[in-house]
Amino acid sequence: MTERQSRWLLVLVLAAQLVLLSSQVPGSGREQSLLETWSLRLVSPFARLVEAASRGLAEVGDGLRTRAQLEQANELLRQRLEQLEEERIHFFGLEGRLERLNEAVLYEPPTSGPVRVADVVHVDYGVWFQTLILYVGTSGARIQQPVATSDGLLGRVVVVAGPFAKVQLVTDRAASVGAMIERTRRQGVARGGPDGTLEMDFVPLQADVEVGDRVVSAGIDGVYPRGIPVGRVVSVEPGNELFHRIRMTPAVDLGRLDQVFLLEYETPPESIVGLSDAQP
Repeated sequence: MTERQSRWLLVLVLAAQLVLLSSQVPGSGREQSLLETWSLRLVSPFARLVEAASRGLAEVGDGLRTRAQLEQANELLRQRLEQLEEERIHFFGLEGRLERLNEAVLYEPPTSGPVRVADVVHVDYGVWFQTLILYVGTSGARIQQPVATSDGLLGRVVVVAGPFAKVQLVTDRAASVGAMIERTRRQGVARGGPDGTLEMDFVPLQADVEVGDRVVSAGIDGVYPRGIPVGRVVSVEPGNELFHRIRMTPAVDLGRLDQVFLLEYETPPESIVGLSDAQP
């Protein structure tokens, strides 16, 4: 063995002894050796780098999933928009055909006429009777005049006193509205139910009624015009041998009443409505 090889062998032996001694010397925490401490110090930056990279990859994965969800939602909205556009075109065509038919037979359907705004100045949420008082101004109001909001039907005027008018709400237990299920055009009578809800009577058991169906005014009671939202079906149960028991939530949120609309709707005269078939 040459002298140079002997020196390198001596260096390796001394380095090995130093490493052995370092592994036996406790670190500052008295639980790890000095070698372990140095090793952790050398490795920890790489561990933090790996952790940061993993976290970044996870965030990228979440971002990709969120983007995929947004793209899916956007596609659904696009399809719904196309469907609504097709329905709009379809109804536009039907409306044009109806107008031409009315012109051909010289028929003019009843209209709601102008709409006037009135302020709500008092609300009474009794157990049975639910009413409110409006300030209608100098133009006044008339008995049986329909009252609505932008959300739907509210009720009818029952008392007039100068610039004030008292309105019976559709949720009043004594109120009734000629109503129909918009989807099937099945007619019935909407009445005030318990706890500010609505009930729909006289809908046969064989009629198609589903939870979520929208109920609108039918225009057959001589008070309210046709097509105003009244409520939405929340439960359907067999009531008796003939009719469903249908419960609805009102279309109008009675807790958000501020201003309402008086509808100038032309109703049939009482002299005609009160006549029986036996009278000439």
